[in-house]
Amino acid sequence: MSRVFNFSAGPSVLPMEVLLEAQADLIDYKGCGMSVMEMSHRSQMFQDIIDTAEADLRDLMQIPDNYKVLFLQGGGTLQFSMVPLNLLSGSGKADYIVTGQWARKAYQEAKKFGDIAAAASSEDSNFTFIPKVGRDAFRPDADYVYITTNNTIYGSRFNYIPDCGDITLVADQSSNFLSEVYNVEDFGLIWAGAQKNVGPAGVTIVIVRDDLIGHAPENTPIYLDYKIHADKGSMYNTPPCFSIYMAGLTFQWIKRNGGVAGIEQHNLEQAKKLYDTIDNSKLFSCPVETEDRSRMNVVFVTGDKELDKKFVAESKAAGLLNLGGHRSVGGMRASIYNAMPDEGIDTLIAFMKKFEMENK
Repeated sequence: MSRVFNFSAGPSVLPMEVLLEAQADLIDYKGCGMSVMEMSHRSQMFQDIIDTAEADLRDLMQIPDNYKVLFLQGGGTLQFSMVPLNLLSGSGKADYIVTGQWARKAYQEAKKFGDIAAAASSEDSNFTFIPKVGRDAFRPDADYVYITTNNTIYGSRFNYIPDCGDITLVADQSSNFLSEVYNVEDFGLIWAGAQKNVGPAGVTIVIVRDDLIGHAPENTPIYLDYKIHADKGSMYNTPPCFSIYMAGLTFQWIKRNGGVAGIEQHNLEQAKKLYDTIDNSKLFSCPVETEDRSRMNVVFVTGDKELDKKFVAESKAAGLLNLGGHRSVGGMRASIYNAMPDEGIDTLIAFMKKFEMENK
C-alpha cells in the first residue's frame, strides 16, 4: 500500500485508524451482512450509529442539554442561507465580520434575507489579519453576529471570541472544528462541514441553542427550517448515512487521543514547527499577521510565482500532495488538520529546506 501526505484543504486527510476500521466494516458492518452504505436509515442499527455519534460529540465538546445537534446535508453553502432564514426573527438585522472568501459568501447570501451589515472586514488587506472588534462594533438590535473562526484560503484564525453582549454569536467552524477547545455556550449556533477534521464530504454538523429553533418564516422551504430536523432527529429525510458513520469513528479516534484538548496541543506543536521553518527561512515567508495565523491552513510564498509553481510541482513528485495555494491567491498552502501525522510535517519541512538550498 502506498500512501502520500495529503495537505489538501478539503476533502482532507483522515486518521489511518479510522480508515482501517471503516475498511474492515465496509462490506459487513458488525456482522449484519451489509454495509452502512446499504443500511436503512430507519433501522435500529443505524439509529445506534447516529445516537453514538451525537453522544460522543456532546462529550467531546461538552455540549449543554439545551443545544440540539443536527446532522444535515448541503454543506456550508446551504448554511449561508439557513442561518439568516432561521435567526433573523427579531429586528431582521445581522452583523458579519468578513475575514475571507467564505465569510464574504455567507455575508452576501444573508443580504438576500434581511438588513445585513459588515461590522468589520480585512478585505482591503487581502484578508491577512483578523479585525479586532468589540461590542461597540455591533448594532445593539442585531439578531446575531456571524464569524468564520478559521480562514481556510488565506490562512488566518480568530484568536479571540468577539464580545457581542446579549447578541447571539454564530460561528462557521468548518476548518477548525474539533481542533481546539471552545466553550459552546459562547455561541448560539456553531456549524461545520465535515470534510476538514471530521470525515468525508456529505454531512454538515449544526449545534444550535433551543431558543433559536422554530422562528423560520412560514414560507421557508421545509428542508431549510432547523425545527424540522430537530424534531425528527436529523432524519426528516434520508441523512448522509455513511458520512455520519465516518464522523462517529473520528469522534471516537479523537477521544482516544486525549480529546479536543489533546488534539489542540498536538496541533499547536505541529503548526509551530512549520511556522518556525518559514520564519527562519530566507526563501519562504508567511503573509499573515503572526498573531492571527491559522493552526490548520499554513500559507507561504517565495515571492516568485514561477518558483512557487516549481515548489508545488516538485513537492508533488516527492509525495507531498495538494500544496498549491487556492486559485484565488496562489503561493502554497499546507492544510495540517487533526489527522496529519507528524511524519507528514517532518517530511514537508525537510523538503522545504532542501528546496531552499537548491534554489538560492
